Amino acid sequence: MTDFLLELRCEEIPARMQLKASEDLARLFSEELAKAGLKPAAIDSFVTPRRLALIARGLPLETAAVSEEHKGPRTAAPPQALDGFLRKTGLTQDQLEDRDGVWFAVVNKPGRATMDVLADAVPAVIRAFPWPKAMRWGVASQTTESLRWVRPLQGIVAIFGEQLVDIAVEHVRSGYATLGHRFHHPGAITIGGADDYVEKLRACHVIVSHQERQAIIAAKAAQAAAAHGYTVIEDKGLVAENAGLTEWPVPLLGDFDPAFLEVPPEVIQLTLRINQKYFVLRDAAGKLAPAFICTANIEAKDGGAAIIAGNRKVLAARLSDARFFWEQDRKTALADHAQKLGRITFHEKLGTVADKVERVAKLARWLVEEGIVKGADADLTEQAARLAKADLVTEMVGEFPELQGVMGGYYARAQGLPDAVADAIRDHYKPVGQGDDVPTAPVTVAVSLADKLDTLVGFFGIEQGPTGSKDPFALRRAALSILRLLETNGLRLNLKKVHAFALSDHVYRHVFLNTKALADVDAQTLAKFGLDPSKVTEVDWQAANLSRPEIKSFVGAFASSDVPFLDFFADRLKVQQREAGVRHDLIDAVFALGGEDDLVRLLARVHALQSFVATDDGANLLAGYKRAANILKKETVDPAIVPAAPSEPAEAALLAALDAAEPLAARAVTDERFADAMAALATLRAPIDAFFESVTVNDADPAKRGARLALLDRVRAAVHGVADFSKITG
Repeated sequence: MTDFLLELRCEEIPARMQLKASEDLARLFSEELAKAGLKPAAIDSFVTPRRLALIARGLPLETAAVSEEHKGPRTAAPPQALDGFLRKTGLTQDQLEDRDGVWFAVVNKPGRATMDVLADAVPAVIRAFPWPKAMRWGVASQTTESLRWVRPLQGIVAIFGEQLVDIAVEHVRSGYATLGHRFHHPGAITIGGADDYVEKLRACHVIVSHQERQAIIAAKAAQAAAAHGYTVIEDKGLVAENAGLTEWPVPLLGDFDPAFLEVPPEVIQLTLRINQKYFVLRDAAGKLAPAFICTANIEAKDGGAAIIAGNRKVLAARLSDARFFWEQDRKTALADHAQKLGRITFHEKLGTVADKVERVAKLARWLVEEGIVKGADADLTEQAARLAKADLVTEMVGEFPELQGVMGGYYARAQGLPDAVADAIRDHYKPVGQGDDVPTAPVTVAVSLADKLDTLVGFFGIEQGPTGSKDPFALRRAALSILRLLETNGLRLNLKKVHAFALSDHVYRHVFLNTKALADVDAQTLAKFGLDPSKVTEVDWQAANLSRPEIKSFVGAFASSDVPFLDFFADRLKVQQREAGVRHDLIDAVFALGGEDDLVRLLARVHALQSFVATDDGANLLAGYKRAANILKKETVDPAIVPAAPSEPAEAALLAALDAAEPLAARAVTDERFADAMAALATLRAPIDAFFESVTVNDADPAKRGARLALLDRVRAAVHGVADFSKITG
């Protein structure tokens, strides 16, 4: 068995593309070899800013002979079908086999030299490579058929054992030579084969393993920080990015003027990390340190002093800009900043950001006044909602969009606004992702909920909900955030009622305030939104911009959006609970009852059901229910038949058990004591088992038969008071 080395060398590969490219090279290469029946024992992948490489280990010198069988058309098929099959296989008709009226072709392929397979495979891999962005270059770039690569391809090393695999891809031909480090060893290096590739390049200041470079950066950055009493703020993404920027990484510690620490720490962190790719440090007290670690790509003769000085100078300019933005933004009150939000379009059909702020403020206050969010001051909640988006027009957020909300909180606190308002402005976007903190402060919860609910109601109102994998407005994420807010804070939210309130303001502001044609909207639609035309007749109708048919269509879409809105929430809840380990059939069993839009109550019911079906009582009750349900599928209860009195002891016992269990379960469900409801139903287990053991349901006497079917119908109805057990598998 022999090893094969492949290196594709080019100009700098963007760091963000490197690891994926390394995976793609191994995958495409394996697929090409598989077509010839070859499978390496292992593939080692490497990537640096200037090269993609792999070593395929344990390849034979020749491929084995293979026999391929191809099914063709029927023997009675038209001649054209047979001709096409013969061209595909390269055979003649007398070489085909007739098997029960179907042509089959057996193609025997002799073994090939692995060198020949590799010579075909490498160019195919290069030409099929799926770079996210690629370029053409030189004279050849005048045609779209020319090679596309992430940066101009400069060299190919392809060595099987010790033999060069002769490969030519346009202007580049394979050879034994590659290049070492751009500065430490810029000359050519001759590679003997796979065995000496890694270590020969290491000797020339190139570490080809991305993972090894990451480990070096993390370890040496920690050492440099510790030497000055600092610690590195963990950032695995930045470690990987720096590894993608260097072939010989050398972490260096520098410092900056402590006076810059007056700027919010998030700004400094983003400046260091995003703009400069520096690691951020903390001091012994856990505060942001006036220092940074950059990663050089060279072992400088002066120990990196000049590199540090240059980076310090660049960073000082960046931080000076940040400090200027911080000082300038604070000269204007948030309320004055908010006045500029009318210049920003939220969505062409949903108005400006100022329109959204107005809606969110009303909805947030309503959530508090309705008692949905308890413990929040309504005035502070409305104030926070009206200022929550104000930082979008500040200089700092213009430079660092990632800090929207965060900077608003700082500006609010600097302005002397109440902490509850500042915190709500800061955190109202949360939770953003699965690992993000969920707000619990009442004012923040109200503003966060209102913001996300307004977005969902609006986009469903204009029929812009997610479709398939497309979700351009991140509505799925918004719904999951709402679910986490409700669950974490135990909020009782009637989605239908919230939808109606939020929708009324959408329709009012974006239809009725922009048209003279109130007469074209029927009274029932107006009533649905709680609107009275007489209350809006004084509006300046000169801003009208919608024709009458458009108005009807627009209002109609909004009016019918409640069902998709509620169904969407139900689907998101199912996804969330499945990820949390709740069985999907139990979720379906509760949803099937319908009419439930209190998500906290619904989840309590689902969790109680999951606990119940895991017990013996639950499993046996489920079995009894399904037996009863199966009988009732075939037989119907005839209301015209007067049921007979119980004639069997087991029949009477089940009737008595139902009389006792039904009211207990119903009261427990009303009181939201779902575990108690399950316990009440569990008392039916033994009577149901006894009933099926000793009672014949389909008795010849219609009165007895009717009574027993009615009894089973009561069993089913009692169980359905808690969940639809027909949806439960097992």
